[in-house]
Amino acid sequence: MTPHRFEIIFRQLHLPLCMYALRLCDDTGAADDIVQEAFLAAWQIYKDEGEPTDFKAYMYRCVRNGCITYMSKNRKFDNIDEIPDVSEPEIDTSERDAAVWRAIDRLPAKCRTIFLMSKRDGMPVHDIAEELSLSEQTVKNQISKALHTLRTALDPARKPFFLPFL
Repeated sequence: MTPHRFEIIFRQLHLPLCMYALRLCDDTGAADDIVQEAFLAAWQIYKDEGEPTDFKAYMYRCVRNGCITYMSKNRKFDNIDEIPDVSEPEIDTSERDAAVWRAIDRLPAKCRTIFLMSKRDGMPVHDIAEELSLSEQTVKNQISKALHTLRTALDPARKPFFLPFL
């Protein structure tokens, strides 16, 4: 596998793999570390060889195994059967979550900040307005603008998406 091909795959899979790992281990830092370690291990194996038949499935399996190792060290589960196997619905959910976060990242800075304060942090409009020295109507307008932009940015043919912090 060439470094260029590996970089393309990394850019495509990094965020969906992080979303998948986050759902399993419920720790953002650990999820990112697990994904980084999986990519490093994959590079060490495949840098001098060809790409495996289904590299995406291979990476999801590596991340799942990394999450199991992390959770067993941190006593976050009692039985390995509690950890679901990698499946198409799991992969689809991870890719959909990644698309949502990419769309959120593309929002204008002020709009993104207000949206995240409202939806992720659960702050009421009044508190956001007070903290940012804005009118409540401006905050409402920015939240509405963000939701509209997200709906438009995400493929309307897809299944309804889930914002994990809503």
